[in-house]
Amino acid sequence: MAEFSVTVSTGDAIGAGTWNKIAVSLVGTRGETPPLRLDHPGKEFSAGAVEDFQVASPQDVGPLLLLRVHKAPLLLPAPVGPVARDAWFCRWFQLTPPQGAPLRFPCYQWLEGAGSLALRAGAAKVPWADDHPILQQQRQDELKARQDSYHWKTYSPGWPHCLDEKSVKDLDLNIKYSVMKNSCFYLKVSSAITELKLKGLLDRKGPWKSLDEMKRMFNFRKTPAAEYTLEHWQEDTFFASQFLNGLNPVLIRRCGHLPENFPVTDDMVAPVLGPGTSLQAELERGSLFLVDHGILSGVHTNLINGKPQFSAAPMTLLYQSPGGGPLLPLAIQLSQTPGPASPIFLPSDNKWDWLLAKTWVRNAEFSVHEAVTHLLHGHLLPEVFTMATLRQLPHCHPLFKLLIPHTRYTLHINTLARELLIAPGQVVDRSTGIGIGGFSELIQRNMEQLNYSVLCLPEDIQARGVKDIPNYYYRDDGLKIWGAVESFVSEIINIYYPSDASVREDGELQAWVWEIFSEGFLGRESSGMPSSLETREALVQYVTMVIFNCSAKHYAVSAGQFDSCVWMPNLPASMQLPPPTSKGQTRPEGFLATLPPVNATCDIIVALWLLSKEPGDQRPLGTYPEEHFTEEAPQQSIATFQSHLTQISKEIRERNQELALPYTYLDPPLIENSVSI
Repeated sequence: MAEFSVTVSTGDAIGAGTWNKIAVSLVGTRGETPPLRLDHPGKEFSAGAVEDFQVASPQDVGPLLLLRVHKAPLLLPAPVGPVARDAWFCRWFQLTPPQGAPLRFPCYQWLEGAGSLALRAGAAKVPWADDHPILQQQRQDELKARQDSYHWKTYSPGWPHCLDEKSVKDLDLNIKYSVMKNSCFYLKVSSAITELKLKGLLDRKGPWKSLDEMKRMFNFRKTPAAEYTLEHWQEDTFFASQFLNGLNPVLIRRCGHLPENFPVTDDMVAPVLGPGTSLQAELERGSLFLVDHGILSGVHTNLINGKPQFSAAPMTLLYQSPGGGPLLPLAIQLSQTPGPASPIFLPSDNKWDWLLAKTWVRNAEFSVHEAVTHLLHGHLLPEVFTMATLRQLPHCHPLFKLLIPHTRYTLHINTLARELLIAPGQVVDRSTGIGIGGFSELIQRNMEQLNYSVLCLPEDIQARGVKDIPNYYYRDDGLKIWGAVESFVSEIINIYYPSDASVREDGELQAWVWEIFSEGFLGRESSGMPSSLETREALVQYVTMVIFNCSAKHYAVSAGQFDSCVWMPNLPASMQLPPPTSKGQTRPEGFLATLPPVNATCDIIVALWLLSKEPGDQRPLGTYPEEHFTEEAPQQSIATFQSHLTQISKEIRERNQELALPYTYLDPPLIENSVSI
């Protein structure tokens, strides 16, 4: 009989310990031992415990292939815990044979109820590196079990497919919020709702009495960026800067020629451009930029408090003043159809006409941002990446080990969104100008034109022609982070894939890519989304895209929501009067009457406050406390990546010291590893 030392690490989260009895079987090339009980006097496997056991193998099983973990049913009822009566979160096992080095078996899973789980030693293995039938079978069995657990469904026609679960209550523990995160989330919800109810605002269906009355929302919560917004929201320079560094910094593009349906003239813009130049000269100089919200044309609109709401599809022309000066708005047209009923608004117009035109643009920004940039790109596509990773890559696959930290809690928050945000009668339905119907239309329209290059930041910056516009901090910080992720991913790929052929021969990798293409992009070849990968270079770009969109990109378009919206006129979620069809008619009272009612304002601000900041249990970008990789080479790559991110953060913070409004939405320590809120 051979004596083995077994060390077991239990997670330290609330409810991670178990009363169940645990045993292990050693699976080798020459057989498998019976279950070997891990038993001490008293209770084992308490939360946070690392415990040592001795087991005796009654037979020589040969070189070890697997460690099979057995969790026995409880003989007596155990105390009902905050997670589940018989759940256990195992971090890892370590097995030390009589002779030889210890073997680490990463687990990092909840085991709920009685059953068995096969664990692999920590070294990552691509499929063709497994040369034993038992290991090959284990990969297949694991994937089948996951595919049986996680099913796709169509939530809405034309949307990416998603997890087939109705409620977060139905989720298994491995994709649910931790007890702490869940508790913090609902405490945050209840505190916000209680505060606004006590102020008599949350249930008030009428209009705001004045702009000054809206400042009561600032007692709700304050941030430096929100206070800056309140002070500067009417200024043209701040209005324009939000296209670069606000919550939706992905629409602005260089204008090579004026669209035919936007007939701006030299006389219109002369007061801003000044003497000695013209629109044509500025087009040739590359100093004009366009933000086109045409996707909103004819979109479904909503009823709020029984009252019809309105939407516009504006076009905004912007001018980059010489010498690195500020970006300025030149002209705004509130529809895609020029004519007498669709005037072009100018900075030289009456103050209230111009302010109302800019506010319509900000309302369009809300709709496009929340439906397309945030919901579709920031949540639904990361859910596709998460589902495909769980269904097509086993734990031992290097890409699973690389990607799994960037999928944490994504299925929970998206299931919760389908319950509490985009379901009938919920926030989007009751408090936004375009409602669920409008959101769905925008997602369908964007899906029809969505291209792979949009998801790859360097290509997107190039395609929009904004690589040299000054003071574009989203671009500057984003490209640095993209570069750091790309370098990290390249190192990991080169460790496990010696050639392009090895990429092509990895059937699990190819199944993962195909599932993303077919379930996420609905098999639309015009998307440019790969349905297979042929080279290491293509694989590096693809994995970089996945990690960047699941972390940095989501944070950049999510963290600023509350900052932008708590002063509601800067980001109105609905408009109660139609867009103006002539100039000279706007008065302060008409401006106020166009803005959303009090209860809808509060509803949106509470939702965006919740979605702007993690409620707890955070993991910043590049933080990997669960050590899925056990080999030295990938661990060194992780350390290098972390060092790279630290340097990027240092550069960002030094720059921000010089800015009146610091850009913090891509500072690495603030970015969450995954879409988790």
